[in-house]
Amino acid sequence: MRLEGDMTVKRVLIPVVCFFAAVFMLMNAASAENFKSLRGQADLEETNAAASINQVIEGGRFSQNYRQQPPLIPHKIEKYQINLKVNQCMRCHNWQYAAKEGAPKISETHYLDHRTGKPLDDVVPGRWFCTQCHVPQVDAKPLVENTFTK
Repeated sequence: MRLEGDMTVKRVLIPVVCFFAAVFMLMNAASAENFKSLRGQADLEETNAAASINQVIEGGRFSQNYRQQPPLIPHKIEKYQINLKVNQCMRCHNWQYAAKEGAPKISETHYLDHRTGKPLDDVVPGRWFCTQCHVPQVDAKPLVENTFTK
């Protein structure tokens, strides 16, 4: 008699589980239609046109947006070598060469030893990698609304 009860449960349970699985799949398919992709309306097989590359503004300078903003770099630096041994920014911006090259001199703060407060003849190691703070200036459209205020 027990076998008949187990069979009845299986006869009821299997169709109920199948029904809920089908409903779940239909709901999932409906939500996939409203899915918004970063690719826009392009199918996976399609190729969108490449986005335009922001052009570096040579020469002219942007104004600073806040008091201690690091100056932006007004020229291309893609091929500049900046590593532990070499920093090509120093060819023009180090105090020895800035006047001759017509380039802005590195700030005096970049020569101060942070531990002792004493000035050094060379840029301190903590300021060696210029691109940690300074970036090339580009005329780029904002990706999101800018709500920054001074």
